[in-house]
Amino acid sequence: MTWDPASFQPKHFLWEFKDSIATVTLNRPERKNPLTFDSYDELRDMFWQLKHTRIVKVVVIRGAGGNFCSGGDVHEIIGPLTKMDEAGLRRFTRMTGDLVRSMRSCPQPIIAAVEGVCAGAGAILAMASDMRFAQTGAKTAFLFTRVGLSGADMGACAILPRLVGQGRAAELLFTGRDMTSDEGLAWGFYNGVSEDVMAKAYALAGEIAKGPSIAHAVTKRQLEAEWNVSLDEALEIEARAQAHCMQTRDFKRAYEAFTNRQKPVFEGN
Repeated sequence: MTWDPASFQPKHFLWEFKDSIATVTLNRPERKNPLTFDSYDELRDMFWQLKHTRIVKVVVIRGAGGNFCSGGDVHEIIGPLTKMDEAGLRRFTRMTGDLVRSMRSCPQPIIAAVEGVCAGAGAILAMASDMRFAQTGAKTAFLFTRVGLSGADMGACAILPRLVGQGRAAELLFTGRDMTSDEGLAWGFYNGVSEDVMAKAYALAGEIAKGPSIAHAVTKRQLEAEWNVSLDEALEIEARAQAHCMQTRDFKRAYEAFTNRQKPVFEGN
């Protein structure tokens, strides 16, 4: 089964594929790019489909109009949720969790380029990405407690402490306050802060896209898999994974390039 990123035409966000880099742009700038039931669905399905293509090497996710994402749409999501029964609510919360699962399980590294507002489910999208860059002055808020919900949403209690530490995660999740771009950088949530966040994100995306995509996919998988295993288990898993990478043509290309004092050109096989 294959999936063609060149012909993909989503209905609920923008998609661009160029030079092995896919760009997802949340595109409701007049509302600071909130998510709807439909955009959750389509984003989840898209990230699942990325398993079926090798020509996409890296994904950049961003928002249109100077903001990343303001979270779930108040009128199109929050309002209807107040009228659902428990079965309907569980279907929704499991669906949103599946979006995080699909992001963490797709083989491509994901880079979030965050401008302006990054709140609620938008903060989760940034959190679930593999790397994050923020525009100077961007504000990130896990604001679930502000609407009477717990901070335990879409994996936040599992992933956020691993990024910023338990105490800082607890503060952000209990209070729902804004984390400044400088705090996010100092705490390890952001890889970098820049006035031109898109330039930073695409510079890294371009570097990754030129690398060995099979090896990158293995690295992403192992970063995920080794959260909950012992060191002995991790060493064994990594031994098998690295032996697999050593059988790829890209590994041989790198050796041949080194012996010829050239820069390797990786082809993803």
